[in-house]
Amino acid sequence: MSFSSIAILGPGLLGGSLALAVRERMRGVEIRVWARREESAQRARAMGLGDAVSTDAAEIAKGAGLILFCMPIGGMPEVAEQIAGVVERDALVTDVGSVKQPVVERLGRIFRGRAEFVGSHPMAGSDQSGLEAARGDLFQGAVSIVTPEDGTKKETIEAVANFWEKVGCRVAIATPRAHDEAVAVVSHLPHLAAAALVQAALRENPAALDWRGNGFLDTTRVASGPPAMWAEILIENRVAMKKAIHAMIENLAEVSKLLDAEDLGAVELYLAEARLARDRIKKKAIS
Repeated sequence: MSFSSIAILGPGLLGGSLALAVRERMRGVEIRVWARREESAQRARAMGLGDAVSTDAAEIAKGAGLILFCMPIGGMPEVAEQIAGVVERDALVTDVGSVKQPVVERLGRIFRGRAEFVGSHPMAGSDQSGLEAARGDLFQGAVSIVTPEDGTKKETIEAVANFWEKVGCRVAIATPRAHDEAVAVVSHLPHLAAAALVQAALRENPAALDWRGNGFLDTTRVASGPPAMWAEILIENRVAMKKAIHAMIENLAEVSKLLDAEDLGAVELYLAEARLARDRIKKKAIS
């Protein structure tokens, strides 16, 4: 299935990058962009992101073959209600939210009987945010996880997967629950751990931060992400996050016992196993 018109709702980092990627990789497709504020709409126009740019969501969504929600999870239902009455019956709707179960439940309910909805999550991003950080190659080589519900049409899944492939992604398919449990460990926990490391340093020995090296900055880089967005992600995925947090606490407690025992060999083995696993992961990602 091909799309002659694509609506991007929310021209932030992901939405803006999608518009640029579509412009570069899907020649001839009309790009329609909705922004909540006129200031954002003006910036999108200045960057030439869309053939049509407006603060009227229904105007942008009407007639679009593919509609992408590229905004914070909490704002999606309100905008979905605004456009549900004007979307085409054969339109496909997806999103870029980092948590899938609540999005699939809420938006799936709103669009049921009106358009085909299937969740997506492109694992692409940056410690920078906003339209100014958008770039057309953001999705190149990234994994986009498509999260259909039971009963989602095969052709709908294939059409959404094909779109992500066209903008440069590798595609994986998972249930919303499996997605949320996985990203809690590989995406959400790392962000929280980076923030916790910064907080621990501030509380334990703030003066030591004057001596920090690149290792500290590299390890805590993702803590520079937008706090409001990440707070929402952690709350929305709280069930899987609590499980991941407890697993990490137990893991660190085991290491603490090894230190108490002054077990040099066991500590070295722990670090060696982690190094080997990390090297394998990196090699797989590059290949």
